[in-house]
Amino acid sequence: MSRYTYRLAVKDDAPALLDLTLRAYRPIRELGINFAAANADLALVEYNIRHNMCFIMEEDGKPVATLSLRMPWGPQPGPFGVPHIWWFAVDPDVGGRGIGSTLLAWCEEQMVRDTLKSPAVSLGTAKEHPWLGDMYVRRGYVPVMEKDLGRGHTTVFYKKQLIPAEGGPVG
Repeated sequence: MSRYTYRLAVKDDAPALLDLTLRAYRPIRELGINFAAANADLALVEYNIRHNMCFIMEEDGKPVATLSLRMPWGPQPGPFGVPHIWWFAVDPDVGGRGIGSTLLAWCEEQMVRDTLKSPAVSLGTAKEHPWLGDMYVRRGYVPVMEKDLGRGHTTVFYKKQLIPAEGGPVG
């Protein structure tokens, strides 16, 4: 049995998710990278919970990580018409234990591939970040395009194929 539980966040989770997010994104702020989550407030966390699939990973009932999926039909779709990973944070007090990798794999496999039946998933990160791009490439993400979104950095958009392309339906 897994030692972690996963669930969708609800509005009552917003204060705890804000605390976790601001602590996790401190190094991003120190790098001067303007990610929305890095400077979140309670209203933005509540918006994220309302409009996206905002997951909480818990250990012994305590949130240890969060990851959100923006849907192609939602208010902020990703660029490729597939679920888009956004707002990914691990509590720095429990970092270095593979929690982020575990949550990312769970989301890719259990939610995006097996539940949503999406053939791929996307995400974006700042080109200027010193190690995130390389980490995503090691996890099978392929850089597809770069774009200046007017946030003071260049966003690199990545895509990961989760279901191999086949010849299509028979019949």
